[in-house]
Amino acid sequence: MAPANVVAFGRRIKELREIRKQTDPTFNLRGFAQMVGLSPTFISRLEGGTGVLPGNEKIERMADVLGADRDELFALASKVEPGVTEIIVEKPAWADFLRTASSRGWSADQVQEIMERQNQHKKDRE
Repeated sequence: MAPANVVAFGRRIKELREIRKQTDPTFNLRGFAQMVGLSPTFISRLEGGTGVLPGNEKIERMADVLGADRDELFALASKVEPGVTEIIVEKPAWADFLRTASSRGWSADQVQEIMERQNQHKKDRE
């Protein structure tokens, strides 16, 4: 059996693809595989929980084709979206922020609230 992240990622891809297939028949397994540049066998194994994770570019392509959240798919794959890695490399203080938020047990909702307050503060100053 594949690792848990492969199984979860594959299940989510299948779920998203099946939703799209309800309104667009080109989202069958072969059509989707062609859209993202992978073989139907690769997609079938991935969705069945017996495959391997695709590379970062393919995960990005899958998210774009499926209209899915890239961050969600990268998280399911236990990977970090390359753009986020670049931000941390360029500005290491962001890594410290993430460690602080994690060590203090901040929830995603709390981080979202901080971002919303910051956005409102910026609008108020304009």
